Amino acid sequence: MPNIKSAKKRVKVNDTKAQENKKIKKQYREAVKAFEAAVENGDKNINELYIAASSAVDKAWSKGVLKRNTASRKIANMAKKVK
Repeated sequence: MPNIKSAKKRVKVNDTKAQENKKIKKQYREAVKAFEAAVENGDKNINELYIAASSAVDKAWSKGVLKRNTASRKIANMAKKVK
């Protein structure tokens, strides 16, 4: 455990940011899984789920959870499944 005040603060901030990143990552993973399940089942609301999943991936990219190329690859693969 750190003794210096600034080091203690860094530990708190890092924990808070890690929790935020986990939350964002979980949201985009759930959205992508819901989209993929709909594609497999042949549901009618695939377009709505695609929009939700792609926006979740974009949000994860903008927050720094995903890298740019990873996010664009995931969105492109989902777009192929929509067609």
